[in-house]
Amino acid sequence: MGTIRNILIVAQDGRLQYEALLFAASLRHFPENRDLRLVVAEPQPGPLWPDDPRISRPAIRRELRALGADIVPLHSKHFGARYPQGNKLEALALLPKAEPFAFFDTDTLVTGPLADVVAVPPTASQRVEPTWPREPLYGPSTAQIWGALYDRFGLDMAQTLDTRFGADDWRRYLYFNAGWFTGTCPHSLGARLLDYAAQIERDPPPELATQALFPWLDQIVLPLAIAAEGGGRRDTGLDGAKSLHYRALPEIYAYGSDQAVATLEAVTRAPHLWDIFNQYVSFRRMIFKENGPALRQIMAARPTPLKYLARKAAIMDAGHWVR
Repeated sequence: MGTIRNILIVAQDGRLQYEALLFAASLRHFPENRDLRLVVAEPQPGPLWPDDPRISRPAIRRELRALGADIVPLHSKHFGARYPQGNKLEALALLPKAEPFAFFDTDTLVTGPLADVVAVPPTASQRVEPTWPREPLYGPSTAQIWGALYDRFGLDMAQTLDTRFGADDWRRYLYFNAGWFTGTCPHSLGARLLDYAAQIERDPPPELATQALFPWLDQIVLPLAIAAEGGGRRDTGLDGAKSLHYRALPEIYAYGSDQAVATLEAVTRAPHLWDIFNQYVSFRRMIFKENGPALRQIMAARPTPLKYLARKAAIMDAGHWVR
């Protein structure tokens, strides 16, 4: 049937190691997920990392393993510290070949069973905003910019268009948030992603002359690689009932479902984990000092802004933003 068998995240020192522990604990919180293999790719020191990026907290490493995670070294060959988002592209090679998988950013809370998520055809998160491209006043148009990329890699853009929207509407063109994506073979998809990223960075089409490639490169190549693999837009439940890409912990309390808040508090207050989470400022303030419930009460009567920066501003105005 093509249901996912392997889950991949990338974890390293700092905030991401705490997020990785929260992801793993929330994944295993649901009994249906306990047979899924969780691979934690850990970037290693080397020429592309001037500082040591490895998980620095032994307690986090211990608890990840207790939750059944395989912590696998990731030796960066392409990006490293100059573009950490590229870790996800390189880490795909650490998964078993030709086995359905799902990748998640660490700032994701699992809120339901993932074992029934189908990985075919490949897809990715549609919780996306018009971050790229930025259409110049005198052209080229969004259609010309995307068209140049599809032409570069011999892909048929017409098959990817959402024709409910006009040519000037960014929603017409396949564009994903790279916070999660699925596929049937991580090696095949990963090779495409790395190849496309290298070509675009090294020799971008003329239509991209005014466009910033960073930090958007992973989201530029993702729709191209998914289209090349025969995938596209698809509802998996990963943008709703099964997971929440929260970006910053206050967002869970401000705008998450009751299920998301209940899952967050259940796993972080577990007797063997709460002391670890309590040592990081955002968890301590939002959960253990109960700023989160106060924020949720404030935001309950307010409309939810559609864009991330507007949501962040609303939380800051309420006095509860912490990263």
